[in-house]
Amino acid sequence: MSRRCRPGLLVALPLLLLLAACQAPAARVTPQDDGPVVVLVSIDGFRWDFDRLTDTPALDRMARNGLQARALQPVFPTLTFPNHYSIATGLAPQHHGIVANTFPDAERVHWYRMTDRDAVEDGRWYGGEPVWVTAERQGLRTAAFYFVGTEADIGGVRPTDWRAFDATVPGATRVDQVLRWLRRPTAQRPRLVTLYFDIVDTQTHAHGVGSAESIAAIAEADRLLGRLQAGLDALPYAQRVSLIVVSDHGMGAYGPAEPLILDRIIDLAGVHIVEGGSYAFLYFDGDRVQRARAARDAINAVWDCGQALLPSELPAAWRAGPSDRFPDLFVQPDTGCGVLSTAAQAHRMTAADHGWPPDAPDMYGIFYATGPRFPAGRTIDSLHVTDIQPLLLDLLGLEAPGPGDGDPQRLAALLAPVSR
Repeated sequence: MSRRCRPGLLVALPLLLLLAACQAPAARVTPQDDGPVVVLVSIDGFRWDFDRLTDTPALDRMARNGLQARALQPVFPTLTFPNHYSIATGLAPQHHGIVANTFPDAERVHWYRMTDRDAVEDGRWYGGEPVWVTAERQGLRTAAFYFVGTEADIGGVRPTDWRAFDATVPGATRVDQVLRWLRRPTAQRPRLVTLYFDIVDTQTHAHGVGSAESIAAIAEADRLLGRLQAGLDALPYAQRVSLIVVSDHGMGAYGPAEPLILDRIIDLAGVHIVEGGSYAFLYFDGDRVQRARAARDAINAVWDCGQALLPSELPAAWRAGPSDRFPDLFVQPDTGCGVLSTAAQAHRMTAADHGWPPDAPDMYGIFYATGPRFPAGRTIDSLHVTDIQPLLLDLLGLEAPGPGDGDPQRLAALLAPVSR
């Protein structure tokens, strides 16, 4: 059985089978050693070029002192949950199972929704092995002030410390708790910590790219990062800390083209639609294949601002393989274009959005990294989000739980050797 632990049905495996499927190899580290510490920060919706819109001294410091990618390419679909979980597992959504923010199980009986607390905390939805589970299995404590998957019991494991997501918790509170965890005595201290900020995504959705509110949110996220940096600098083991800052996707604006209105073209009876303005995922009742093909042909015959695609037709550049949780039909607008089930759903087209194709530059995110093994002032062209988990394993000295979809050598080749 592969240690990749790919997702299957929502029906739970017997516990011993599940643990065996996800069992990691023997640890190369011990809980009390004074080894490397990694802090992984995600700033949701921070597009690759948002640092050009205002002063960002904390990110500028990371660029001077460490490694930066000009662009971080997301997985398809370019949504928060699949991309965060791909960062954590090194797997594409078809392999880890979190294929969108909202999706059904294979039988289309139960649904995962990011707003459903029971679903979010149910580890049966999550395939693969996220890096905090790998760390805990191999003897390292971990802590999470938010990150997709950290609230769930995945293969019987959660981070030692974690928080249920609450958007009302101030960013400074999140930072200060992370620093308290890192000031613990060695035996209780986490060696991997995740931290998540949603302010840029929230304000840019509401007010638009380049709006005063979005720019203020970018500046605030950078101030929070600076607060974290100051706290990390004050740690007695600061020289062993690696700080990695990423985003899950970028943001873009809708153009002047009228959105595609699906109920004017196809019959939506017996269709469950997951939509976000920049995408629509169609799950059909009845003869799924025939209905999906007929809908695809009808949409593509009249639409010149995107395309309807069967799962088998997704472009190779999107790195999206088959999944029994995927819809029967993807309706994917081009960047800046929209799609709605009915005209009444116009509110789904927010002032700025994501969900457009993953190879669209507006969907690219950020990657910055500083620490003892990163070269100073080095910039590389691009990374894929699945390349990050192999980096985290390397920094922490962990054995990989199985093969992944990223390139383990993409960043490893740039790192200084482990000091002894």
